Amino acid sequence: MALPAETAHSVVVSALRIVQATPVRRWLERGYRVADSGSLSQEVLGHTFANPVGLAAGFDKDGLVVPGMAALGFGWLEVGAVTPRPQRGNPRPRLFRYRKAESLENAMGFNNRGGDALSRQLARRHPAAAPLFVNLGKNRTTANERAVDDYLFLIERLSDRCDGFVLNVSSPNTPGLRDLQQDRTLGELVKRATAATAVPLLVKLSPDLAIDRARTIAARCVEAGAAGLILANTTTDYSLLPESRRMGGLSGRVLRERSVELLRGLAGDLFGRCLLVSVGGISSGRDAYARIRAGAHLVQLYTALVFQGPGLVKRIGRELAQLLSNDGFASIGEAAGADVAGRAGKGETT
Repeated sequence: MALPAETAHSVVVSALRIVQATPVRRWLERGYRVADSGSLSQEVLGHTFANPVGLAAGFDKDGLVVPGMAALGFGWLEVGAVTPRPQRGNPRPRLFRYRKAESLENAMGFNNRGGDALSRQLARRHPAAAPLFVNLGKNRTTANERAVDDYLFLIERLSDRCDGFVLNVSSPNTPGLRDLQQDRTLGELVKRATAATAVPLLVKLSPDLAIDRARTIAARCVEAGAAGLILANTTTDYSLLPESRRMGGLSGRVLRERSVELLRGLAGDLFGRCLLVSVGGISSGRDAYARIRAGAHLVQLYTALVFQGPGLVKRIGRELAQLLSNDGFASIGEAAGADVAGRAGKGETT
């Protein structure tokens, strides 16, 4: 009988913590390294990304297995979400698997050890083996009117511990958090956050925003100084998974079409103006390649790793390199946005 989803996750993290502290980690690195002639490597935000496949936030909330996850072949890592003060999150059970749909339902609620604990943990890990980003959230008890104080606290504590930040204003599991996705409110938050740090800041948006609304909000974020956008967080559109518990955000295959739609909807305005990162339902090299052609330079995954196992990143890298070669692209940079340029050339809107 399978372990409950959250228990299984804890077991995996505990095992990785042991492995990364032993010579076994070198075996992992050899076995799971993404082999490539150089086509997958690119310079983004001042750092070299060996491949575009990143680990999405939520897997390693407290930065405990940064070396272990890098050893599995990820080109970059995102830890968190972290809040200034430790918090337990929502009551259990709060994480559910849907195997047939290859999807998860997550109602975690920003459970983490807090900003000071993450700062101490990352002090031992930075610089990491791959570019490292930190996902920032606010505490559940912090009113939205004071949310900026939470984000600035974390930026002050962690700016010298990472290569970038992700401003999380789109998790559905903290009451009222998505209300920060108002263009004026969010614009001011991004402006103050970017002024407080020298490392790049990305903003993670909800897939449940209407495209026109998302365009307005995204434009305001970029104008305020955001280096890029992550598209997107989990969805609360439970019609995508009728058997869900209707208590958390859905991720995985059920989110694939919505994630692509949001990327295509924003890339026409923003490709070339900021970095676009696509996440949601990516489980193959073909998925990753479609997002890159649609305007993303980087992609992320988490849910597919749960269902397909630790060899997934290596498989995606191999498939992605072959797809680039098949279409005559020498690098990710050449392929990125190829479909955006194609639509523009035909006079199409996105």
